[in-house]
Amino acid sequence: MKILSVVGARPQFIKLAPLHKAAVRRGLNHQVIHTGQHYDDNMSEVFFRELEMPKPDLNLNVGSGSHAFQTAQMMEGIETCLLEEKPDWVIAYGDTNSTLAAAIVAVKIHIPIAHVEAGLRSGNREMPEEHNRIITDHCSDLLFAPTETAMKNLAHEGLKQRSRLVGDIMVDSLDFVQETLLNSPIDVQKLCNTQEEFILATIHRAENTGDASRLESLIEILSSFHIPVVLPAHPRLVSFCKKFNIELSRGSLKIIPPLSHRELIATARTSRSVITDSGGLQKESFLLKVPCSTIRTETEWEETLVGGWNIIVDDLSNLEALAMRTKPLPAEEAPFGSGDTAGNIIDCLLA
Repeated sequence: MKILSVVGARPQFIKLAPLHKAAVRRGLNHQVIHTGQHYDDNMSEVFFRELEMPKPDLNLNVGSGSHAFQTAQMMEGIETCLLEEKPDWVIAYGDTNSTLAAAIVAVKIHIPIAHVEAGLRSGNREMPEEHNRIITDHCSDLLFAPTETAMKNLAHEGLKQRSRLVGDIMVDSLDFVQETLLNSPIDVQKLCNTQEEFILATIHRAENTGDASRLESLIEILSSFHIPVVLPAHPRLVSFCKKFNIELSRGSLKIIPPLSHRELIATARTSRSVITDSGGLQKESFLLKVPCSTIRTETEWEETLVGGWNIIVDDLSNLEALAMRTKPLPAEEAPFGSGDTAGNIIDCLLA
């Protein structure tokens, strides 16, 4: 069997790695298209090295641009590749423009497509990711749901027969990274340039970066914390701060370059708590048992809210108090599975 994965952004590389290893172990021919949606070393190539992945078979080098331009460029390159390779399955991951492009191309030329991380819904139709998820799910022949909540969402939309509960592949990846950190630790204090207790913050979503007033308020509040706030500077954040003439390096903020995945996990599990607008980091914080404050109006990962491990913070005025809250009691549930998701997916594809 030949399967072909389409990826383009750092969360997708993290999901890809365990699936690739499981496919190779089972003797499948697995090829990878990298759309080039994330293209610099810190956002792309370092992930393949750290997760012990071979280089992609094809890189479309699409780069940045408007949603329409970027998706159209991806679709053109993906179609050419699929017509040449004729895989038995195309695998799409998550909710980016790369995901959407793969789904539309595959369904149009009648190649079966499977969606890893299917069934997530935020209910916020202003998010580009929400449209990408919904369209991809309705195009796909197999829907690999990470949680019971995702399964219910898919059933509600009439997709129950195509859905399979396989667990969350990010658990597989996190287990692997934690093992590498045991064998090759990272000096987090040196990486973050602080000897003190600190909070880790990540900001990149349009709702936090695209509005000058919102972004200025967020940076000002983070800079006024009474303990250091380590902020890896995502390219989008840097770009909008420059556009709006907002100074990042001030007060308690410690601005560092974007972190690799191993560095991010090492930093998150060492931190006092996490403040983020990322989907993946909410879940990783939950799995690492580090309190998380999500600076959005909703979350796709409702399971992380159980017990107060993750809280939604729309009103920024109380952000420091919430971020410094007492660590909740450990949750007994394991809503994201036990780390065997990649094998479950391969079983479903072979069946």
